[in-house]
Amino acid sequence: MSIANISSNASNTSSRHWRIPKFAVRPKFAIASIAIAAVGLLSWQRLGGNNKPTLDSSQVVWQQVDRSDLDVIVLGRGSLESQSNIDILCEVEDVRKDNINGTTILWMTPNGTSVKTGDLVMELDSTPMKEALDDQFLFVENALAEKIQAEANLNNQQTMNTTAEAEAQLQIRLAELELEMYVDAENGTQKLAVDANKRKIDDVTNEILAAQATMELRREEQRGYQSLFKLGYANRNEVRRFDLTYLQAEGQFVAKLNQLQTELATLKKMQVYEQRKERLVLEGKLATAKRGLEQVLRNNEARLAQVTALMRAKEESLKKEEEKLERYQVQLEKCKIKAPQDGMVAYPNIRTSEIREGVPVIFRQKLLSIPALESMQVETKIHESALDQVKPGLPVRITVESFPGTTYEGCVKSVAVLPEQNSWSGSDTKVYQTIITIDEKVSGLKPGMTAVAEIMVEHLADVVNVPLHAVVEKHDQTYVVVRDQADQLHPRPVELGQASDTRVCVEKGLSEGESIAINAHDLVDKVFTSESEPTS
Repeated sequence: MSIANISSNASNTSSRHWRIPKFAVRPKFAIASIAIAAVGLLSWQRLGGNNKPTLDSSQVVWQQVDRSDLDVIVLGRGSLESQSNIDILCEVEDVRKDNINGTTILWMTPNGTSVKTGDLVMELDSTPMKEALDDQFLFVENALAEKIQAEANLNNQQTMNTTAEAEAQLQIRLAELELEMYVDAENGTQKLAVDANKRKIDDVTNEILAAQATMELRREEQRGYQSLFKLGYANRNEVRRFDLTYLQAEGQFVAKLNQLQTELATLKKMQVYEQRKERLVLEGKLATAKRGLEQVLRNNEARLAQVTALMRAKEESLKKEEEKLERYQVQLEKCKIKAPQDGMVAYPNIRTSEIREGVPVIFRQKLLSIPALESMQVETKIHESALDQVKPGLPVRITVESFPGTTYEGCVKSVAVLPEQNSWSGSDTKVYQTIITIDEKVSGLKPGMTAVAEIMVEHLADVVNVPLHAVVEKHDQTYVVVRDQADQLHPRPVELGQASDTRVCVEKGLSEGESIAINAHDLVDKVFTSESEPTS
């Protein structure tokens, strides 16, 4: 039931028209108002409902009003928890090949055991991880061998590329030299061939002249022997021999003339056609060599890129295998779970948890937590009516039910921005989660213990304050009970300020030294009658 419902039920139960003080200026006093209402209701019922009791002096408890310091407190009830609570998850991957999901728990520390940093708290079955680690060693060795082979292939390809490029550049240089040698105007191949042909023509010309002289000489010899034959001084055979000699000389002369024509034609062909043809051939050879170099460079680049990519793939494969090996090695160590800090072993709820020896656990499953017991905090919930008062940094006085004689000092660490549904009340009343830290080192406290936090909202120095049960409310006005000189009881209206859990500040209506009835709720039927009116 919510605070508002409690207040409403208390008001509806009374057939008298008295109400608890509303403290409208400070909605944070709803809890104190409930206490006033409860006290007043019980007193009214004890006095017999509508029957007006007779008042005597023994029924009134007087107290003199004084000034004192007043601490404005917001109470919060919650449970202890550690400021440093480390959850330990299963970090071992499932590498089993026996159709069992997870890794089996071999041994575990009993719940609630105090441990130191580095203490062994749980051990998981490491056999599957050891087997996977052995297999992974082989995978790493294979990947290393492939990577070494890829490095050798890369080095060979770089050497082959250098050789092919050098050979292609050599072919270009040879083609350039051959073309340069052919077109040289002084010592070029073309110039030398033409000069050789011209010298040959000169030789043939000289041979023609010699053949011509020989032919004329043989002609004169022929004519002389013909004359001698006519005179009878030479026979027919001698004449025929000289005729043959003349014909031979004439044929030699004609042959040389033909050779000269051939050499002249050859010279013209060499100067006009062969020169152009050979130049085109040499220029084409040079262009082909240059294109061959370009092709070699492209092929070299492609082959180098291919073996480089293969090399990188092998390196990445080796890297992944090594990382997997390292991960297996780390996970093998993770099979032995050690405490990351001093504290207490706390397992999940035993009723719903499957954390026990012989049961497999899966990767990332929560196994246990290690709360540090020296640094504790209180998780409580603040009612929405007090939300405007509670701020981070406010000092807090904390008591633990298990240690009633011990008080701890703390402060408000945080207040939730969004509310939680107040499930215990069944209403729409909102509460806000509030974390309060204990500033000192503690011992003997454990998570889950019930704690009461007194949040010191404000300290009011030297103010008029009265007990909460000395104040009643009627017709939306708060009153205290005073007496006049004739010892008659009268309700006096007062204006209230802030309140603690037991006392409230009176801002107007009372002065220091006056006396009030602190059991005002017992006097409701006597003071508030239809015949009497409140006096100020």
